[in-house]
Amino acid sequence: MRRRLCIALLLVLCAAFPACADAGAPAVAFDGGTPTQHATVRRALAASSFPWEIVPARVVIHVRAGVLPHAVPGEIWLDSHLLDAGRFSWAVVQHEFAHQVDFFLLDDAKRATIAARLGGNGWWAARGLAFAPDGTVAHGDLTAERFASTLTWAYWPSRANVLRPESPNDESAALPPAAFRALVASVLGVTNTGSSWQIAESVVP
Repeated sequence: MRRRLCIALLLVLCAAFPACADAGAPAVAFDGGTPTQHATVRRALAASSFPWEIVPARVVIHVRAGVLPHAVPGEIWLDSHLLDAGRFSWAVVQHEFAHQVDFFLLDDAKRATIAARLGGNGWWAARGLAFAPDGTVAHGDLTAERFASTLTWAYWPSRANVLRPESPNDESAALPPAAFRALVASVLGVTNTGSSWQIAESVVP
């Protein structure tokens, strides 16, 4: 009887506070896409050991056919056909969410600390400067992209991860996973103790 009462109380609390039903997940809203595609995004984030919930913003996921995956603060665009590929798309989903970590949790000083370890020719491309081959800056030469790809690999080091480094020149290869996780923990003021993450109050207002 007591066990049934506890379960009933838990269900009531989760109904009142939906976040508890998906603890540890980031706050997201979907614009377009199917329930299956939405589930793919959630599974992609769950596969990573990164604590996405520390991003202090709701992220709107726009699902469109044929769109080039990209991100701006608080918004991500994902190709519906890519999401239909299931696990193959997970690394791309994580990569775009890693940009939200950049947008909301990093400042110039933190970016400079990370850039000193990851290298690259600037965090973002200068205004009007296109990516190679039509321009002068390759995707992997941007430190912001190295950060997002390395985060994706460091927190989901699986053979299924399409961003796994295959050569020292790959944009996710600048630091070994353990070294990168230590760098992120130091820069963001977080500590990783198994599956439990803590973040300093000064990071997330």
